[in-house]
Amino acid sequence: MSYFIGELMTGGYGGADILRDCTIDVEQGEIAVIVGPNGAGKSTAMRAMLGMLELKQGSVRFRGKDITQLSPQDRIAEGIAFVPQTNNVFINMTVFENLEMGAFLRDDDISETLAQIFELFPILEQKQDQLAGELSGGQRQQVAVGRALMSQPSVLMLDEPTAGVSPIVMDELFDRILEIRQSGVAILMVEQNARQALSIADKGFVLVIGENRHTDTGQALLEDPEVRRSFLGG
Repeated sequence: MSYFIGELMTGGYGGADILRDCTIDVEQGEIAVIVGPNGAGKSTAMRAMLGMLELKQGSVRFRGKDITQLSPQDRIAEGIAFVPQTNNVFINMTVFENLEMGAFLRDDDISETLAQIFELFPILEQKQDQLAGELSGGQRQQVAVGRALMSQPSVLMLDEPTAGVSPIVMDELFDRILEIRQSGVAILMVEQNARQALSIADKGFVLVIGENRHTDTGQALLEDPEVRRSFLGG
């Protein structure tokens, strides 16, 4: 039984189906990456698993429980955190206030989690009193991921976490994602930088027009001649 799975998902916006019998899953302590060309339905698949898209067919299950009918808020309360690609920080709030917002469902002491976030992203401790809107793109992403982790999620969903950041910042973010996985969190992410993302992934899904075209380990997909030719630039 998969830890977190969207199974045979079909649906879209308006009348058009963007996803067609699409299955995405991730196990506990695993990194699963969704790649594919623009318009393939990568972010739509993630939104469907978060409940932001009504499915015509298919189901979403988490830890053996059917959550297909749960609202996004209820799924978050179950232990799923989502970091969108854009507008993912409160720019008029400080770094510290952003992180506090991530713990809004908790009624226990958050200081230990906060210390873990600062250990993972030391720059956030240095800049905790600065407005998030004054930070660089890479630092904002760290705030967004840190805020998501403040809820102590079992699943962390990341939509294009390295969009618009420099290669050095991308490598650093991927290193942090590997560290987060070591704590037992399941990580599901959509990523344009397919080659780099698959290199750290336990599992990869190549979507084309909303369908699973290839599913395998990250390493196997990197070595697959068809995947390399079609999606990784040779």
